[in-house]
Amino acid sequence: MQVPHNTYVLVADGRKMLFLRNEGDAVALDLKVEEAQEHPNPRDIDQKTDQAGRASSTRSGAGAPAVAQNGSNHARGGGAQFAPAGGTMGEADYHQLEEDRFAGEVADLLKRRALANEFESLIIIAPPRTLGELRKHYHKEVSDRLKGEIGKDLTGHPIPDIEAALLKA
Repeated sequence: MQVPHNTYVLVADGRKMLFLRNEGDAVALDLKVEEAQEHPNPRDIDQKTDQAGRASSTRSGAGAPAVAQNGSNHARGGGAQFAPAGGTMGEADYHQLEEDRFAGEVADLLKRRALANEFESLIIIAPPRTLGELRKHYHKEVSDRLKGEIGKDLTGHPIPDIEAALLKA
């Protein structure tokens, strides 16, 4: 992948972000750290306060829909009739929710930097899930400056490994 001089490279996951700038040229990359953040994200169990919710069925009788007074087969109550009796609601993954929230914050940072004309071209490297979450929040100015994306987790890697991954892409 071509990484021209002054191209910004965002390397992120759900907890860490590195904002790098290429001080070299397209052939001899020289990425320098502009900003680094690490967002605390406690284990899922440490973020929970309750157990999963419970759902009860709104159907009347033993599985047969109630017959309305006019003879139609519309169940009385008209509520959500999809939950099995005594079923549990899926537990929220607070750890994942926090990672998604952090991706939204990173996208907001990109938007602010793009609107301030701090970069002309951008490449993003992030795991596929984080990349998908970032895409949900791209501002038009960020999208217009985006020159490439790489779906890999390189946040824990040294800068020479990031440069090598960019040159191979």
